[in-house]
This record gives sequence, structure tokens and C-alpha cells, in this order.
Amino acid sequence: GSRTAHHIIGSGPPRISVGGGVENGCEHAPRADPLAGVCMVVTYARRGRGRSGDTLPYALGREIADLDSLAHAVGQPAHVYGISSGGALALEAAAAGCSIDRLAVYEVPYPTDDRIAARWQSYVERLHQALAEGRRDEAIDVFMRVIGSSEDAVAAVHRTREWATLLDMAPTLAYDAACLGDGPPPVDRLSRITRPTLVVTGGSDRSVPAGEADAGVGREMSRLAGREVGHEYFARAGDAIASAIPDSTRVVLAGPGPMADPAAVAPLLPRVFLD
Repeated sequence: GSRTAHHIIGSGPPRISVGGGVENGCEHAPRADPLAGVCMVVTYARRGRGRSGDTLPYALGREIADLDSLAHAVGQPAHVYGISSGGALALEAAAAGCSIDRLAVYEVPYPTDDRIAARWQSYVERLHQALAEGRRDEAIDVFMRVIGSSEDAVAAVHRTREWATLLDMAPTLAYDAACLGDGPPPVDRLSRITRPTLVVTGGSDRSVPAGEADAGVGREMSRLAGREVGHEYFARAGDAIASAIPDSTRVVLAGPGPMADPAAVAPLLPRVFLD
């Protein structure tokens, strides 16, 4: 029963972008997409974000159905490019047999060892408690801490122009947590993915390109995030994902951090979407 706000530009094979945490659908605008000239590029606001609806109670199956319905609406099967927790959603959708032809994911942050998994589970418990008690500001704070932000950065985000939007989207942090699950990559489910899959992570430079911190809420969060969650974390998760998927290609980029620089990722996408 939820409406999915989306934007389409171009023509050709449909390519759907799936955004990650605290993204409201505008960070990866079609006009900036490197495939806009050769594909029908579709961006959308996941449920509970931007102009999209949010029929409750939330269930991961409903987010998967959103993506599948969008793929059918634009002409399935579609190519899908998922970033961060949006990559986890895309992987779950592909494993569930949704109308996905080819798949690319960027820096899906699955925890890959017991220590990090325990920290993640503690974060999820504190997040759900804060949201249940209506403390959206605390939900944002615990999210920033788990991604490695300093206490100064946690305080600073309260003073940004994005703060009101972040509070609106705070409940969706629980949705991202549901997409990622409670531990390491779900290799049993990932092994069911039969479509060609590109698995990409960035290098050791976790910075956001100059001038891009104003491009959206997600980029502002990346600007304020610390470096505790480094490239090794994402690299190990990427290796595990690629090892589990039978038809996968694994790529490590030299520079970009958690917010994928379109110029760096652009040369890779045609390999999986257009060959």
C-alpha cells in the first residue's frame, strides 16, 4: 500500500539505484549518473524517506517488494546498483528471486568478525530502544558513533541544516539494520544469486570529494564520520560477498570512501550492465 517516489531519465536497459542509510533519494541523482546516456536510469526514495510512503509495520520483505515492483514498472528485468545498506537490500532482493538481471554493489558494511558483529548488535539494540522511546536524536547519535564519528562530530551534526531531515528519517535506520541483519554476510542466501554481480569497495582514502558535502544528507554524514570504520572493514565484507556469489567480479578502487564518487565508479558499471 505504499507509494514509491522515483525519478527516471534516459532510455535503454533500466538501471535502478538503491541508496543507503540516511539517504532520501537525492544523493545519486540521475542527471549525475554516468549511464544516463545509455540506460534508463531510475533513482528512488526507499520507504520512509523523501516523498515515498511507509506502510507499517516495517518488514524487509516489503522493501524487497518495493524494489521488485519498481523493476516491473520500468520494464523488468532491471539492472540494480546498490550502495551501502542499499547494496544489502539489493543482494537480498536478488537472492529472493526478484526481477534483477545484473547487479552491482558498493561497500556493503556487513560485520565480518565476532568483535565487530557484537558491536553491531549492541548498536541495533540501542537504536531500537531509542526509537521505541521516541528519542530520534539519540538514534542519530548512536548511528554516528557506530560508523566511527567523534563526539565533536556527533555534536556538530545537530547544528547542520540537515538535522531536521535526519530526525525525519531516523526510523529508517532500523530499516537499514534489518537489511544488514545481525552478523556476517548471509552466505547461504547470497549463494542463491545466479545473476552476474560486481562487488566494489573503495581504498584507504575515506574522504568525501571537495564540494560534495552539500549534495545531500548522506554526504554530510560521511563528511562528519570518522575513520574507525576503514577500508579494511569494507574490503573483508566485499571479499566475503564475492566469494559467496557464483558469478561475481571483485574490484577495489584506489580512492573513494563510503560515498561512491560517480567518476570513479563510472568505468566499472558498463562491465556488468552493458556487455
